[in-house]
Amino acid sequence: MQSGKMKAVMKKHGAFGAVLAEVPIPEIDKHEVLIKVKAASICGTDVHIYNWDQWARQRIKTPCVFGHEFSGIVEAVGENVSSVKIGEYVSAETHIVCGTCVPCLTGKPHVCKNTAIIGVDTAGCFAEYVKVPAENVWKNPADMDPAIASIQEPLGNAVHTVLESQNAGGTTAIIGCGPIGLMAVAVAKAAGAAQVVAIDKNEYRLALAKQMGATTAVCIEKEDPLKIVSALTEGEGADLVCEMSGHPSAIAQGLAMAANGGRFHILSLPEHPVTIDLTNKVVFKGLTIQGITGRKMFTTWRQVSQLLGSNVLDLSPIITHQFPLEEFEKGFELMRSGQCGKVILIP
Repeated sequence: MQSGKMKAVMKKHGAFGAVLAEVPIPEIDKHEVLIKVKAASICGTDVHIYNWDQWARQRIKTPCVFGHEFSGIVEAVGENVSSVKIGEYVSAETHIVCGTCVPCLTGKPHVCKNTAIIGVDTAGCFAEYVKVPAENVWKNPADMDPAIASIQEPLGNAVHTVLESQNAGGTTAIIGCGPIGLMAVAVAKAAGAAQVVAIDKNEYRLALAKQMGATTAVCIEKEDPLKIVSALTEGEGADLVCEMSGHPSAIAQGLAMAANGGRFHILSLPEHPVTIDLTNKVVFKGLTIQGITGRKMFTTWRQVSQLLGSNVLDLSPIITHQFPLEEFEKGFELMRSGQCGKVILIP
């Protein structure tokens, strides 16, 4: 069992930024495992914490180590753990669920009423070590790149968002080409969408979207996405719209571009309540709207592993930058600028 100190990126105070600190290596309980982190990726949620925006101020308790997307090697296991062994190469489901609420008991733990999130409600992975409950561990193939292994959790969000609807042969529109949106582009293409329309204002990420398989990339500052989707679909609209941006105007456009009888999946988290035209854009269109949270545990993880293992998905273009943990500020500034894909930190 490890003891002593480790390097970690901490949110020490309620203000912008973070610091590199030396903190105790986590002590594990009977049902937990200690993992030596090989790679950790920066998520949009981590940027919210770094920026200390309204959501972070309401949710995060300082001081804390944050970060939740990672891969690593099991260093120690609790005395009641038999499903995981020291030396295994793993990642982790980041939602810690109670197992006793109605959603958990009826096969829907991804919407557990008592969810705690690693790196948000518990100590995170921007560190040399992280501890997680044994039931949250996901075992990786030995030859998987640690950087790729670290982004399986957000890939799970993309897989959950896209594959909740079978859209082989149809048109899928992805609104918002942040890292998860870019993954959604790749998943939609791999799932057989005839057309994948990527919509954003960031030219850098639209170029990445093309690399990931988008058949059309639309810059909203130069083109009207509604007109383009209408032209591509002979006026029918997109069969599936995946909303990844969280902008009220984009949500309104997404509802408008969805085909009658189509589906509208929302992974984004708008900062404020959004007004929509339910009568004309949802009810009369017979639209199905679904909120997407996390990953189905562990159906989505199995889909992720199979998609990666079959080489149907190539996520390497998404990983644009890697830095030592000590240079975390460079990574966060890139994420804040939007001039990057996925940024990986190496402890």
